[in-house]
Amino acid sequence: MDLFKTNLLKTIGLSVVLSVASLAMFSCSDDNDSTGNGDGGDETTLTNVPKYVIFLIGDGMSTPQINVAEAALNEPEFKKAYEEQTGQPINLRSGTRAVGLGKMNIREFPIAGMANTHAEDRYITCSAAAATALATGYKTTINTIGMNGDRTRNLKTMAEMAKEKGMKVGIVSSVSIDHATPACFYAHTPDRNNFEEIGNQLLTSGFDYFGGGTVRWNKRTTLTNAAEYKAEAATKGYKFVDTKAEFNALNSESGKVIATLNLIGTGGYTGDSSAMPYVIDLDEQEEDNKISLADFTKKGFELLDNENGFFMMVESGKIDWACHANDVVTSTYDMIAFDEVIGAALDFYNEHPEETLIVITGDHECGGMTLGFAATDYETAFGLLKVQNISFMEFSMKVSQWAQQATPPTFEEALAEVTAAFGLVDEYTDAEKEPNYLEPTYELSDYECNLLRNAFKVSMEGRGSANILPEELKLYYGNYDPFTVTITHILNNKAGVEWATYEHTGTPVPVFAIGQGQDQFSGYYDNTDVAKKIISVAKLDEK
Repeated sequence: MDLFKTNLLKTIGLSVVLSVASLAMFSCSDDNDSTGNGDGGDETTLTNVPKYVIFLIGDGMSTPQINVAEAALNEPEFKKAYEEQTGQPINLRSGTRAVGLGKMNIREFPIAGMANTHAEDRYITCSAAAATALATGYKTTINTIGMNGDRTRNLKTMAEMAKEKGMKVGIVSSVSIDHATPACFYAHTPDRNNFEEIGNQLLTSGFDYFGGGTVRWNKRTTLTNAAEYKAEAATKGYKFVDTKAEFNALNSESGKVIATLNLIGTGGYTGDSSAMPYVIDLDEQEEDNKISLADFTKKGFELLDNENGFFMMVESGKIDWACHANDVVTSTYDMIAFDEVIGAALDFYNEHPEETLIVITGDHECGGMTLGFAATDYETAFGLLKVQNISFMEFSMKVSQWAQQATPPTFEEALAEVTAAFGLVDEYTDAEKEPNYLEPTYELSDYECNLLRNAFKVSMEGRGSANILPEELKLYYGNYDPFTVTITHILNNKAGVEWATYEHTGTPVPVFAIGQGQDQFSGYYDNTDVAKKIISVAKLDEK
């Protein structure tokens, strides 16, 4: 292990330099109140023990995911497209910046730091090891939930400490509530894939509020549907709600609550089953059942507020999933929705500045997203991202349906669907015309059109049935539909965004803080220190 740690210190150098350069723009902005009062109000005491602890985690989020969202929001047409597509106005606190960065709520945080993310046994972490570190202050091994590295001992989480201290506790996530990150705050199991055990531990946790996605019924042998789980939840004292009417009726007298959406887990809305839909696909939801991650967060504040205070963790999990698929627009929509959660938390903070601590971080970066593409030199064209109106997931499902038809569509017919969903058009008529990425355009060059044609052929034949080696398939398309991922790559590259991988990276993640004890979160440290700092500042380990 000593050699492993030594090698880590040698390998983090370059990524630290790059990440800290990006992070510098977040800290000490001119319009931040140095006292930490997000609305620029009166000076606030920052040494109180916080009564309210709000921990916000962007899964797969590092500085590139934040930067590209800001850049896209600086494009008025993108902002307009987001609001029309989702039916939700964007709450930008201070307008836009002339330097080309949309002013997001995350910029209101006066303190910024940076954290390493490696696991105990691997430099590039998984969400289970990363979230265990963030929840407990201890490193662990890949796929381990809330246990030490050799899986012989449970690690107490900050949420469990808060509950023992008499605080109320809430856990909210846009992905399934038994997924790795939320699970690490209430469950202890050797493998993140022990979904039944995790879901059962949720019911016995005694926590006061769970919101967002639900458990994965298809991964269970008992309580295999919402009705059965709802009945079991009732025996543990939980009110289970899955409609907007029931959700809106919840109040401080509702007791312990599990809140989700009624078509999650049935194949409704999204192919991701028990997760909330991608924000870009919100139009798939019925209007009277549309509940956002920010809505689940604000409801948590209402349900949990009490004289002993509360701890609440909110995860935006589908930033990560979209980055795995190299879909920058879908990831950016979910990043903006996460920033709306941050805005809701800031609103709560501004009502209780003497009693609140808010900390934001990512568990790891995903996709190796880079703002810059080799063929565009120093140019970017983020305005090109405004047309996409569907996630990679929904479009992949459409492509899969085509492949199952007796007579699949022709490439030309499929390209018409691409134009409607992503804006890309085949309008180059000069066969000798060379691709020119320095001219922002949706028009496909012959080279790009051939990339799409080849990918479409693989998709229609079924992955691996074409004359392409499995290794090549993995490198070209990851585990995703070849046609869809090629579409997003071309659109992203035209905008000036590139990807390094379909998996996580070892890039450090930013940490932001505001409120009581905020100064403890500046500097460069390990992800375990994020947890240790929260536990120490809030005295969660002191009853």
